[in-house]
Amino acid sequence: MTRLLIVDDEANIREVVKEYAELNGYETDEAEDGLQALELVKQNDYDCVILDIMMPKLDGFSACKQIKKIRNVPVIMLSARQEEYDKLFGFELGVDDYVVKPFSPKELMARVKAVIERSSRTSTSSIMKFFDGGLVIDAGGRSVSVDGQKANLTPKEIDLLLYMVDHKNIALSRDKLLEEVWNYDYFGDDRTVDTHVKMLRHNLGRYRDCIVTVRGMGYKFEA
Repeated sequence: MTRLLIVDDEANIREVVKEYAELNGYETDEAEDGLQALELVKQNDYDCVILDIMMPKLDGFSACKQIKKIRNVPVIMLSARQEEYDKLFGFELGVDDYVVKPFSPKELMARVKAVIERSSRTSTSSIMKFFDGGLVIDAGGRSVSVDGQKANLTPKEIDLLLYMVDHKNIALSRDKLLEEVWNYDYFGDDRTVDTHVKMLRHNLGRYRDCIVTVRGMGYKFEA
């Protein structure tokens, strides 16, 4: 059975998330701070970690960084703050999704389902080279090299790039990208796509212009 770890210092939030998670067929464990979460991650295999940012002893950002070193598990971050900086910092740490409090438990469960399904998909084993080999994308190994140096992409940035490359030279709407890369549409937010594209372009260095903005629609990969 799919197993979730719910990490929040507020007992009522843990209880609500646990109730909806169990209604959706998930097993759950709980932690009230980041240190407790790390111990549970060391001891157990989880399919997704739901992690609050503002917690005592060890905050969510620090806990996420340590969790990603222990296991390659999807992380959904919860926060009462909406600043772009928080989201960008979280995505740089490898956060798979970001939910702002107060949130809909049903929406949270939809996002949990999406990140778990996305994480479980198998990757193809092809290696693609663009710009005379300056940009190398290893789909099987889920890695990207820019001029011989490994690019520091988050898992979701790699998902986004692989999908766009697989549909290169095709204009993709933000809604389409949300549906295919994040695996949800109704609960999606255009800013999620824009934020990831911004980060992806930055990490592609001098090849950033291969991600082209299609005005009034979305983006496409051109090479």
